[in-house]
Amino acid sequence: MAIRGVRGATVAAANTPEAIRDATRELLGRLIELNDLQPDDVASIFFTCTGDLTAEYPALTARHMGWVETPLICGQEMAVPGSMPLCIRVLLHWNTELPQRDVRHAYLRAAVALRPDITTPDGRRP
Repeated sequence: MAIRGVRGATVAAANTPEAIRDATRELLGRLIELNDLQPDDVASIFFTCTGDLTAEYPALTARHMGWVETPLICGQEMAVPGSMPLCIRVLLHWNTELPQRDVRHAYLRAAVALRPDITTPDGRRP
């Protein structure tokens, strides 16, 4: 079975635990919906946050959503001048028979601007 990368990003409303949890829950929920992801099929998940998000780990939300056996890690996004603030990014490593071109990615809220080339309402490439 192949391992495929599933990407996504969103923006938290503020640097609060609640805002980070809400944004992360929405993002992971959308990726689950788009790809019919099952926790046992996900090899690992890597989250990054911009430096202005420090109130909560996005991985904690994943744990509360039932991803208790999945290896999770959080890191800080590079501090590139002009980058999108309050941004949470995710890279899931998914064990699936689907070809990479059929994997659906999710860019939500203001993060849609990061990847307009792959952001459509159904998650398919335009």
